[in-house]
Amino acid sequence: MKDKYFLDTNIFIYSFDLSAKKKQKKAQDLINEALSTEKGVISYQVIQEFLNVSTRKFKVPLNLFDAKIYLEEVLIPLCEVDSTAELYHYALDIQEHGRFSFYDSLIIAGASRSGCSILYSEEMQNNRTIGNVVIKNPF
Repeated sequence: MKDKYFLDTNIFIYSFDLSAKKKQKKAQDLINEALSTEKGVISYQVIQEFLNVSTRKFKVPLNLFDAKIYLEEVLIPLCEVDSTAELYHYALDIQEHGRFSFYDSLIIAGASRSGCSILYSEEMQNNRTIGNVVIKNPF
């Protein structure tokens, strides 16, 4: 991929999902490519959501030691979008006009503000364009 792309939280969750081998492999490939090419981006929100799910809701939750390693080696290197008032305002605009939930709007706003042309997510409307971002379901 030549353009920057944003990875939604579900990509990281699937990368640990042993019950969905094809999705797990695709998710792992996207994450590895994001790290090696430096074209993949996430936001602080993805970090928060992933750590919450992985340490509490996985069939076998990550222990805190492993969660900290994953945070340092995978999540932090990909994080380019921090929480700002401007980001919240933009997310509210997306929510109002795009009919997305606030949290999905915040992901879309993060993708847009970080210059990504693609947002990989299984949970949003595939091939929908919001501003300069196209939502793609990689699975």
